[in-house]
Amino acid sequence: MDPRRSAPPADTSPADGTGADAPAAVSPDGSARVAADLRAALGPLFRRLRQVRPEGELTLAQTSVLVRLDREGPASATELASGEGITPQSMGTIVAALLLRGLVARAADPDDGRRMVLSLTDAGREGLLGLRRERAQRLAYAMEAELTPAELEQLAVAIPLLERITRHV
Repeated sequence: MDPRRSAPPADTSPADGTGADAPAAVSPDGSARVAADLRAALGPLFRRLRQVRPEGELTLAQTSVLVRLDREGPASATELASGEGITPQSMGTIVAALLLRGLVARAADPDDGRRMVLSLTDAGREGLLGLRRERAQRLAYAMEAELTPAELEQLAVAIPLLERITRHV
């Protein structure tokens, strides 16, 4: 059992001794602990969702490039490399594999014909959708197996909070 979880709840009654319920404020140390626990819980979840790859499925780096192109639109290989934090040479290898599979297309930049940009093809978009559906399905099965209906509702209520945090990070 996690010793941090077995600690008794902090006394949140007001100092005036009325015993009235006051909203519990999370101290900065409490926020840090919750953040560490959240990261510790979500990190392995995301890794497990990403690590199961059927034969021939895209690598994590290839998937990351497709996701970036889907979210941000066409980009040069140099821009992609910078966004992914890798060398242009490494991005060249990734792009070559995606081009070979027909998941991205290369075309002249409409604003600067000397520059080439990459964009998702219909096949690339479909591949991403299939991957997302498969991961969502695996997550749904795990949630149904592990959570009670009340716990599932708690999780659903927390989603907007997680989205707000994500926008701020």
